[in-house]
Amino acid sequence: MSRTLGVVLFPRFQILDATGPIAAFEVGGRIAQKPYEIRLFAHEPGLVRSTSGVSLPAEGFEAARGVDTLIVAGGDGVRTASSDAALVAFIRAQAKTARRVASVCSGAFVLAATGLLDGKRATTHWSRSASFAHAHPQVRLEPDRIFVKDGAVWSSAGISAGIDLALAMVAEDLGEPIAKAAARQLVVYRRRPGGQSQFSALLELDQPGGRFARLMGWMREHLSEPLGVERLAQEASMSPRNFARAFLAETGVTPAKAVERLRVEAARERIEAGAEPIELIATAMGFGDQERMRRAFLRAFGQPPQALRRAART
Repeated sequence: MSRTLGVVLFPRFQILDATGPIAAFEVGGRIAQKPYEIRLFAHEPGLVRSTSGVSLPAEGFEAARGVDTLIVAGGDGVRTASSDAALVAFIRAQAKTARRVASVCSGAFVLAATGLLDGKRATTHWSRSASFAHAHPQVRLEPDRIFVKDGAVWSSAGISAGIDLALAMVAEDLGEPIAKAAARQLVVYRRRPGGQSQFSALLELDQPGGRFARLMGWMREHLSEPLGVERLAQEASMSPRNFARAFLAETGVTPAKAVERLRVEAARERIEAGAEPIELIATAMGFGDQERMRRAFLRAFGQPPQALRRAART
């Protein structure tokens, strides 16, 4: 079976959105001795300049034949790329014959412009989630996921998440042992701690000048207490409606999702650090009961608390 990986580039693409997945496929194919044919495509053949100033050589769209997996890079140029009729038509045409189509980071904007994400679950970088949701309400956005697979269409979050997505595809093609070996070769996690959640992005809100930095610190100190929108809005000296809208616009997640993610991260540290009973941790972190915390862990990390504790001890 032909395994041709096609990567779609455009001016001002993010170079790691392309080269990260390329490396994962190249290493996985080499380890399995079943190499992928890797090809780059762009509206105009030749060198395509990335946001870093480094250029990659690409073939024209007319050269594409037998593409098995098509990946659309992200980058600052996505807005212009999304309105490039030839590029959009190329992706639509390839999707009819390719086994799967994917986007990395803000490449989801380009994929959404093709209509391929309509009615499907998808993700993008957390900082772009609010604008993506506004621009593409027909897409079922899951802003806290590292990558999402919905049928034959995949999407991933920030730059490094493109490697997570590519390794998952390698596992699908060549088996989990090959994907794990490729991850070891690349010195990355096959399944990074935190599972499929972008929870760590919230840490950036602690930077000086962040609009909700002080509130985030206060939330961490009061995780055992009820933290509904009304309570958080009061602490932020805003009306509940204005607070919820502003918080989503800045963080890409709702206040409720932010509280849950702060709780699961704090609970995870305690779970991995010792032998404290999980039910006591659930109460201390404000989950109310162990089952509610278990469901939150599955959403955030893809694993229950007990599995993370076992993994921390190995």
